[in-house]
Amino acid sequence: MSFFGEYIRHPFTIGAVAPSSHFLAKKMVKDINFQTCDCIIEYGPGTGVFTRELLRRKNRKTPLLLIEQNEKFYRNLKKRYGKNHTVTIYHGSAEDVEKFLAKHGKPKNCCVVSGLPFASLPKPVTDAILKATKRVIGREGKFITFQYTLFKKHVFTKYFKIVNCQYELRNLPPAFVLTMQNVVRKRQK
Repeated sequence: MSFFGEYIRHPFTIGAVAPSSHFLAKKMVKDINFQTCDCIIEYGPGTGVFTRELLRRKNRKTPLLLIEQNEKFYRNLKKRYGKNHTVTIYHGSAEDVEKFLAKHGKPKNCCVVSGLPFASLPKPVTDAILKATKRVIGREGKFITFQYTLFKKHVFTKYFKIVNCQYELRNLPPAFVLTMQNVVRKRQK
């Protein structure tokens, strides 16, 4: 399977000409507390660069849900990870994350790692994904994504508080890693 070929066929949903580097993968998982995280969801795992890093670090019993829309990438992920009993692979859109997660109970500390190209997704799709993600991560979880520029940062801050922003130069192209959480409002007495 050619990543570049899939980019040519689906440039708005693939968003990059090459898979992410292992350097970017390490930065993407750096802010996850694998000891307390009780569910991990990955949007757009593609060729599985982030997936491999998540599997290396997560607790053995922590479920990992992969949501992949591209048919070829989905089939490849099924071949590679389908026999791992803690990995569930869904063919569909991240907009439906709540439907997929409902099959796994109600985790309190859910981390979402995203490889989606928000810069090229239509605004209604982006908004639907971010609204669903906000509900999924709840009070304790995190949403981690990477972007090649920060011109869509304002879209993320409509839904989340950015708690960390890192830059990874060793990626093609270089990328920003954004770690976000829901804004937790203090209860009034």
